[in-house]
Amino acid sequence: MSGTQKQIHLAAHFPGVNNTTVWSDPEAGSQIDFASFSHFARTAERARFDFLFLAEGLRLREQGGEIYDLDVVGRPDTFAVLAALAAVTDRIGLAGTINSTFNEPYEVARQFASLDHLSAGRAAWNVVTSWDAFTGENFRRGGFLPEEDRYTRAEQFLRTAWELFDSWADGEVLADRESGQYLRTPDAGTFAHRDQHFDIAGRFDVPRSPQGRPVIFQAGDSDQGREFAAATADAIFSRHSAPEAGRAFYRDVKGRLARHGRTPEELLILPAATFVLGDTDAEAEERAHEVRRGQVSGQTAIKFLEHVWNRDLSGYDPDGPLPEIDPDTGEHTRARGRASVRMVRDPLATASEWRQRAKAEGLSIRELVIETSARQTFIGSPATVAEAVNAAVQSEVSDGFILAPHLVPGGLDEFADTVVPLLQERGVFRTEYEGVTLRDHLGLRVPDRLPRVR
Repeated sequence: MSGTQKQIHLAAHFPGVNNTTVWSDPEAGSQIDFASFSHFARTAERARFDFLFLAEGLRLREQGGEIYDLDVVGRPDTFAVLAALAAVTDRIGLAGTINSTFNEPYEVARQFASLDHLSAGRAAWNVVTSWDAFTGENFRRGGFLPEEDRYTRAEQFLRTAWELFDSWADGEVLADRESGQYLRTPDAGTFAHRDQHFDIAGRFDVPRSPQGRPVIFQAGDSDQGREFAAATADAIFSRHSAPEAGRAFYRDVKGRLARHGRTPEELLILPAATFVLGDTDAEAEERAHEVRRGQVSGQTAIKFLEHVWNRDLSGYDPDGPLPEIDPDTGEHTRARGRASVRMVRDPLATASEWRQRAKAEGLSIRELVIETSARQTFIGSPATVAEAVNAAVQSEVSDGFILAPHLVPGGLDEFADTVVPLLQERGVFRTEYEGVTLRDHLGLRVPDRLPRVR
């Protein structure tokens, strides 16, 4: 690591509905009213964050055939929210998750090119895939794509979208009033793409946008997902924020770039991170304990345990011991649409490990779930958290963090008002935006245009 301190990248993840949100807190507001999105985005912008991030959910998740309790309010359409936020912000990037399995390249490219124009170059696309037939039922495509083919489609989807973005050259709109010539060349927007998933040709109807293409994010953690990111993405939304795991992920992904003709600076690693602040470290620890209990009610603890046991555990006392019965390792799942279920590779081993820990530490079901699922990334006074964030970036755990507070919409305010100024004093975070586009904020160049295929 060189003697020059790295500049930290910070972003804000609107928490919406998930297991980190404490919707029951008296200070919590609506997760769907535009006022919440607006407050959150403006807080992130006044703190000079790189971008605001919105996740996407294409179906309400279920457990035992019932809507999962933290998903009841749903998620509004990503493009509608980001387009509205473009009108009430000036500099902050606007990043959204859009699925490559249940959409089409022309439609998505058109929407992102439009957003990039509307926001003067602040659009970003988190490219994700969907593996489950459960989500596909909303699109009459349940099970239509084998899981092993999802990244093949995603890569072809992305490259098709790139061809559409690049079908217009910079300065293609001449609009010369004296000569009457509007376009520089007569074939602007012409495209043709044919592969195993897409066979399209025509004219793309949105001129080249300020960034050329939106910034591309990717969030896959499998070997295939990491390779996809190394080949195509500008940034990775990682789940590895702990020091040891973060450094291993950082080295692995950055080490893949050379074989794709890329340098380490061309791909940013940005893990999701949570935080709890207090006037002192001790106060922050107390607040963190209360936040974790708010995130994991007794009912939620039972539902989380069902992700591993894959059984109906509604008859168990969340303040009692873990079930003696073993998990059901069948193909079906009680928690439909939840990616966390697939992260448990060996339910029997996980159950055994949890029983041993619960017995050794005297933990109830709820207490165990709190300890294994809801601990915050950064806990402490503003000075302690600022030091931890900076240390992680300087030691190459990541290039920065995407912060997800536990409250909507004001959960980011305290971090913006107390931690950010300390990072600015250290000289590791901007005091003003130096550029206009999201690529400017992230230090990414405008990509070269692909050769046109006719």
